[in-house]
Amino acid sequence: MNVLPLILRELLSTPSGTSRPVLATLVAVAGSSYRRPGARLLVTATGQRLGSISGGCLEEDVIVRARHVAATGDAELITYDTSSENDLVWGVGLGCHGVVQVLLEPVSGQAPWVSALAANLAARRPIPLAVVWRATAGAVSLGTRLLSDLGLTSSDSSVFQEVIAPPPRLLIFGAGDDAQPLAQLAQPLGWPVTIADPRAAFATAARFPTADRILVAPADELVARVTPEPGSCAVVMTHHYIHDLPLLRDLLPLDLAYLGLLGPKSRAERILAGLTCDGLVITPTQRSRLHAPVGLDLGAETPAEVALSILAEIRAPLAGRDARPLRERTRPIHG
Repeated sequence: MNVLPLILRELLSTPSGTSRPVLATLVAVAGSSYRRPGARLLVTATGQRLGSISGGCLEEDVIVRARHVAATGDAELITYDTSSENDLVWGVGLGCHGVVQVLLEPVSGQAPWVSALAANLAARRPIPLAVVWRATAGAVSLGTRLLSDLGLTSSDSSVFQEVIAPPPRLLIFGAGDDAQPLAQLAQPLGWPVTIADPRAAFATAARFPTADRILVAPADELVARVTPEPGSCAVVMTHHYIHDLPLLRDLLPLDLAYLGLLGPKSRAERILAGLTCDGLVITPTQRSRLHAPVGLDLGAETPAEVALSILAEIRAPLAGRDARPLRERTRPIHG
């Protein structure tokens, strides 16, 4: 799950003057690791945790160390070296054969980067952050800040930089029973979900309690009402030819990260042929971007299985992957 919004909410709601939460950020990895740099874990003032930086091996140790950081108020860099055959020396048993660098820092909700990041994510704007995790004493303080606030650092400083981008929007056109598990499975991914359907009886909050937005309008007005932003992911699954026709007409020209159509390939070809007969010029690029039938070939039968195949197919290109089995990779998983 994308826990960054939860971390920000916790930081912003923590009263000033109380014991500060401690943020653990995975800043560097040499060799293998379950998580990549940028993974975060927040240890709250009450000792609760949000997020993760490993597969569950480091978290308990980090929580213990976070108490010391909270007490001193000083950031601390922790190195977990699991490159030896017996990494049980750390008491964490990673078995990953890598070196993991984790920065622990006390964080206040009043920190400029916290409010700026929350505001930019709410406005769906990317924002660059910098985490200084090694520096000459007195040169620059360790911790997270806006990249624009970093200033000059010495050559022996180590800084992890990343651009925090808002998660993709998932636009589901169709509010049938098979759309319900698709919306539900998207929630733990942190993807905002919009449900759009011409039928008011189907597109309801009772049927889609996890949806962020529900719209009801005629099929030929739905896309304009939804106003997809560039990089959105759209799935058309109304099961009605007369609805899918105007939806695809309006979606094909848009700059979407993903466009899928439920149903057999022959049905998709019939819809595209109908659009062409109506005068729509469909470019080869637009045609190649349409995933029809939608989803990966998982042998899916039930609505939940279909939803899994759809989300897996969407996720792969977003990460620049081709959805092949990991055992076929010749490079590291995170390489």
